[in-house]
Amino acid sequence: MDSSRSKLTLTLILIVGVLTVCPVVMLVLGSFSEGLTAFGSFTVQKYVDAYTDPALAQIILNTAVFVLGSSTLATGLALFLAYLNNRTDIPCKFMFRIISIIPMMIPHILFSVSWALLLNPSNGLINLVLKQAFFLDHAPLNIYSLWGMILVEGLLDLPIAYLIIAPAMASFDVALEESSKVCGAGPWRTLLRVTLPVLRPAILAAFILGVVRSLASFAVPSVIGMPGRVYVLATHLYQMIATGFSTDYGKAAAVGMSVLAASITLIFVYRALTAESEKFVTISSRGYRPTVIPLKAARYPLFAVVALLSFVLIVLPVAVLVYTSLVPYSMVPSVRAFSLMSWRHWIEVLKDPISLLSLKNSLYLGVGGATLGVALSVFVAYTIVKVRTRAAGFLESLSFLSFSFPGIVIGVGFMWFFVRTPLYATIWALLIGYIATYLPYGIRPLASAFIQVHSHLEESSLVCGASRMTTMRRIIIPLLVPGMVSGWILMATMFVRELTLSVVLSRPGTEVLAVQILRFAEDGLWGRLSALGIMMIFISTALVVLATLVGARFKPVENGG
Repeated sequence: MDSSRSKLTLTLILIVGVLTVCPVVMLVLGSFSEGLTAFGSFTVQKYVDAYTDPALAQIILNTAVFVLGSSTLATGLALFLAYLNNRTDIPCKFMFRIISIIPMMIPHILFSVSWALLLNPSNGLINLVLKQAFFLDHAPLNIYSLWGMILVEGLLDLPIAYLIIAPAMASFDVALEESSKVCGAGPWRTLLRVTLPVLRPAILAAFILGVVRSLASFAVPSVIGMPGRVYVLATHLYQMIATGFSTDYGKAAAVGMSVLAASITLIFVYRALTAESEKFVTISSRGYRPTVIPLKAARYPLFAVVALLSFVLIVLPVAVLVYTSLVPYSMVPSVRAFSLMSWRHWIEVLKDPISLLSLKNSLYLGVGGATLGVALSVFVAYTIVKVRTRAAGFLESLSFLSFSFPGIVIGVGFMWFFVRTPLYATIWALLIGYIATYLPYGIRPLASAFIQVHSHLEESSLVCGASRMTTMRRIIIPLLVPGMVSGWILMATMFVRELTLSVVLSRPGTEVLAVQILRFAEDGLWGRLSALGIMMIFISTALVVLATLVGARFKPVENGG
């Protein structure tokens, strides 16, 4: 039994190691190589070229402002919403659950495009309304700027920040604040000296995770930054490998090394902060009593603010895409606009062979990739939870390594990895890259499910003569259905919407939805883009509903006796 477990662990370490470590190793080797066709001719010239580029200083400055600004916005809004939800009597608290979950279902590229449709200076809907209302000659707002990037990325990262801060806020003992006030401290002094220090680990964790996400972000910088010629490291890398007459993968790998190092460092800081959070526990077995603060006159104005934020995060992006997909060109909603609505853009998309191919490829990657990813996640999660050895601990660290990989950077690593194999420029390269990047999304829910399955069940089956695979198939797997469904949904939706890895690995014949939407955005084909975007949201939603129904069908029935 120990021998079979050891073989399983070593096999999984080999598989996961190939998926996560090999691209990084190839990225390092590629940064010292002259080019894809001259791999092995090592040189440091790529580092010299990359870091003596006169444009790099401005790009690094833009990146710093972008990641810090968007993370500050996301963390500040999350702190505000978490306080209202957990500490006040604001009405309709179900809206906070909606804010924290539903925006994750809207692909980042579509969210970015919707804001470009609203605030672009040429024909953005809000700008058109303002120009007509105030008789302006020029658009008053321009989303194609650094502040526009910060706004959209901050709104995208808000749900994740809220999910980190809200539990800490919910477990905060208000008696600490009351003691401060009894000792003579005012509200602001109490906030600065008591409340924020206790919540500091959660706030810093949310901020650092926001920095990691925005550093790896490509949708917002490409859709909003590039048209305004505001470049950050992600779009700087994209220009090196996807635009121009001579792509330079070696130089891109050299720049990517610094991005990867920064991201991995931030992930370690994030894990250290979340590990240290137990030092700030304020709930004990006695003395804790949650207190609700009455908002009084501010109750409904603050509710209006939350309702507006919900509208901006959820309703507005989808509504703008639906509207734009039906009108012939960008125009202010009016009687004339509604009279001109048609399905023209939808028909054009459905007749476009590349768009149809991207739909087919994304559906294949979503369904097939998530199924393979969950199958691998089952064995990895089993080993992590049930096989308590040093090798299993190493496997756990290895499997979660991809959390710290910026998509476009690791995409360059995969490019170096695949270029000398038959997988290069095939749909299989995308499939392997997706599974490697999003494997933690399958492992997390399955590891939680395995923890709830007692080892006595497995031991009893083995004692009765069943093999380990039979035990897994007949006993363990049926009990893991909820975790498998959760992991499958997460991976499938991520695969369908994936952009950053796809822009590097996708080639003619392997186009996917997100890449085709980006092409439409670059060409200004907003109607077709919106129609294809709504199809993407529909596919993601259908996969979630289908997986939920299948999970309910195969969920083990509890014996009431």
